[in-house]
Amino acid sequence: MANHHSLPRRDFVRIASGVSLGAGLGLRPAELFASIAGPDSEDRPATEVHLSIDRRGFTVDDRHTDAPTIGGSIPGPLLRLREGQDAIIHVTNNLDEVSSIHWHGLLLPFDQDGVPGFSFEGIPPGETFTYRFPVRQAGSYWYHSHSGTQEQEGMYAPLIIDPAGEDPVRYDRDYSIVLSDWTDEDPMGMLRNLKGNGAYYNYAKRTLPQFIGGLFDNAGETIRDRTMWGEMRMDPTDIADVTGATYTYLLNGTSPAANWTGLFTPGERVRLRFVNAAAMSFFDVKIPGLRMTVVQADGQDVEPVRVDEFRIGVAETYDVVVEPVAGEVYTIFAQSMDRSGFARGTLAETEGAEGEIPAMDPRPVRTMADMPGMEDHSGHDMAGMPGDHDMAGMDMEMDHAAMGHSEDTMSLRRLQYEDLQALEPNRDVREPTRDVEFRLTGDMERYFWTLNGKKLSESDPISLTVGERVRLLMTNETMMEHPMHLHGVFMELQNGAHPAFAPRKHTVIVPPNQTVEAHLTYEDPGPWAFHCHLLFHMMTGMFARFEVAPAVTADESTQP
Repeated sequence: MANHHSLPRRDFVRIASGVSLGAGLGLRPAELFASIAGPDSEDRPATEVHLSIDRRGFTVDDRHTDAPTIGGSIPGPLLRLREGQDAIIHVTNNLDEVSSIHWHGLLLPFDQDGVPGFSFEGIPPGETFTYRFPVRQAGSYWYHSHSGTQEQEGMYAPLIIDPAGEDPVRYDRDYSIVLSDWTDEDPMGMLRNLKGNGAYYNYAKRTLPQFIGGLFDNAGETIRDRTMWGEMRMDPTDIADVTGATYTYLLNGTSPAANWTGLFTPGERVRLRFVNAAAMSFFDVKIPGLRMTVVQADGQDVEPVRVDEFRIGVAETYDVVVEPVAGEVYTIFAQSMDRSGFARGTLAETEGAEGEIPAMDPRPVRTMADMPGMEDHSGHDMAGMPGDHDMAGMDMEMDHAAMGHSEDTMSLRRLQYEDLQALEPNRDVREPTRDVEFRLTGDMERYFWTLNGKKLSESDPISLTVGERVRLLMTNETMMEHPMHLHGVFMELQNGAHPAFAPRKHTVIVPPNQTVEAHLTYEDPGPWAFHCHLLFHMMTGMFARFEVAPAVTADESTQP
């Protein structure tokens, strides 16, 4: 294991109507960008896979529905590739609507990225699209539809890429743990509900008895607080846009009642590859009685970090290693960030065993520190980076039912972004020569979400060049967390680690009222998507386009 301690630490979606994102927006055609297959591709071994997209019956507890699926299941089948090979993946669309597959977090040619309106027009009904790309990395990833609301409806699956050489992580068996949120509602109907009332699914608003109790504790402060929130037309309990009021939270496609079980043999090191494939839900994950060692974030190896709990934002992945003990039964407990429900599974030596389900932690509430304009963004404050599970800028509501649990909660070691340090040095440690700034903007009451106050159709693309070193600054001017995903490149999160070992991430959570800084260097030309991975935020406009031009050679620069 490398020792770095001597170093200083410091689709779009297609709309439900089926209209392509690119239609009528004046976007540059994909033909303007070169596709790169990689050198000597004919000499590399290939992994060939056939996948089908079908509508199949799906049951959650006693509720039955039809859903678009990959490979006939939710989640879809685990794909296992190997670094250094070529992937040839034939995807047949048997739906009556356009579909797609996006390989989340993979470095590949833009025309294989699977984003309708950017890399291709999608897979028409009844047709087959063949993805071909060199497998240039290792780690835990996932794949999902980038069309309409299909991701919310069930089109997501885990993807593991084994390293070409020795894996730096020692383990005896592994499981993919796919977390998601399931609803029987029509997703477009859910979006209409949110547009009519941004708090439509918030059933946990503060009550009159709580207000009266606050008056007895501190009347002046209580009245001042309620007045300020009322003037802003916001509610401090708006933690998640969509909640357990409609969602059932799933682990590997199973409800809490169904209890997915992973088996272990005493003495084994078990690797759990967590994927948050939810459309709108963050999870706080713990395994009571069993410490976890984080070894990978977003598919990239990190210096091991021992924790009791971590937050996983939408589209993030974390790998942890655990060492379960003989005779014990462990509950994998993933509670939603707003505490409106949970997913759970079990680690046990035998099938049918069931561990104790812990009580959910107290639900958080916003404070004025979360509000735009209440703090100075200068200096790019990283204090609230998730997992900042001390909930900086948030209060834990102390109702009597939760009081007894809160002390245990506060004693846990929770993963923070500042804990992450790349295991191997970054390839490019140059100082950026250019800043690209995004303000994350929007309105919860009217329910629209934008970047720099503009939707994709209203904004100009960000023009970059292959090899250009860029500083990406993301300032959240809203009261909601945003998991920002950039396609085609890893962002090097500036979290206080030495720049050479800044953790590489494809998705970064930007907390309310904070600025997050990342550095990046594109190696592949093409049009690339940048968006919030909360599905309804992306659909309403929190989406931008990067256009990365090929590097100009010395000979080309002298041409008239």
